[in-house]
Amino acid sequence: MQIHRNIEALPQLSRAVLTIGTFDGVHLGHAHILQQLIQTAADIRGTTVVITFYPHPRHVIEGEAPIGLLTTQEEKYTMLERVGIDHLVEIPFNKTFAEQSAEDYIEHFLVRYFNPHTIITGYDHKFGKGRKGDYTLLEDLGKKFQYRVKEIPAEVLEHVSISSTRIRAALLQGDVEKAAEYLGYPYTLSGEVVQGAQKGRTIHFPTANLKITHSEKLIPAHGVYAVRVLVDGKMYNGMLNIGTRPTVNGTHTTIEVHILEFNRDIYGMTIELSLLHKLRDEQRFPDLDALKKQLETDRNRVNNLLQGLP
Repeated sequence: MQIHRNIEALPQLSRAVLTIGTFDGVHLGHAHILQQLIQTAADIRGTTVVITFYPHPRHVIEGEAPIGLLTTQEEKYTMLERVGIDHLVEIPFNKTFAEQSAEDYIEHFLVRYFNPHTIITGYDHKFGKGRKGDYTLLEDLGKKFQYRVKEIPAEVLEHVSISSTRIRAALLQGDVEKAAEYLGYPYTLSGEVVQGAQKGRTIHFPTANLKITHSEKLIPAHGVYAVRVLVDGKMYNGMLNIGTRPTVNGTHTTIEVHILEFNRDIYGMTIELSLLHKLRDEQRFPDLDALKKQLETDRNRVNNLLQGLP
């Protein structure tokens, strides 16, 4: 998949079949849209194009606070490439872009740069200044500019919206298994291993403290989770704590993982966590000995839960 951020440097696209959206999470709801995109392109021997915007248009137009992202830009790219998309175009969204009329958006953006054969979009897709552009306008100007418009069914769009909402709600409640049902894969966190307080070493449960790569990434509810940990191309079982570490009087949220059967210095490395099951809520213990006893129980549960996973 080719990734383009400079629209002036786009290559000539042969019989482009394109769709437009944020595709945050690239979850099972999105899969229906991407399948339609890929099938339509295959039928005409065309090229698949996904157009997305960054930052999110709502942040620029309405000033909304950023919502927690299910996927970072890099994670999204990887997933779309895995699906088989040919071109991903990321448009820097700003007020100048937002102020163009709906007609100009079609003629001077979609047609000028993509010369589309087919545009796949939802019946409720709005665009242009004041969000005055819609599916009907796309169809009307399609006759002039010789492109086709295919509608994404309402039930698919509803599924996308419901899925995104439920995934976020599930993660904020710590229900990573429910989130995985809607995503179609386990929710992941990735980040750089940084220096921590090293309290875990004193009770023989050393942890890797993560600095999450993307500041807008959604962090699930505080608690202890069974996870798989990808380190330098190899997968390990682990137990993850998200929280303030009340037993040692922590004051801010940390993300730290104890990797089972692992003894390497990985400071400065980037690792990836796949969250598979919430073991329990974070809690305060009377002392470190009590905490250690609970961590031993947690470790046994992780081994039992993840035994046999590839």
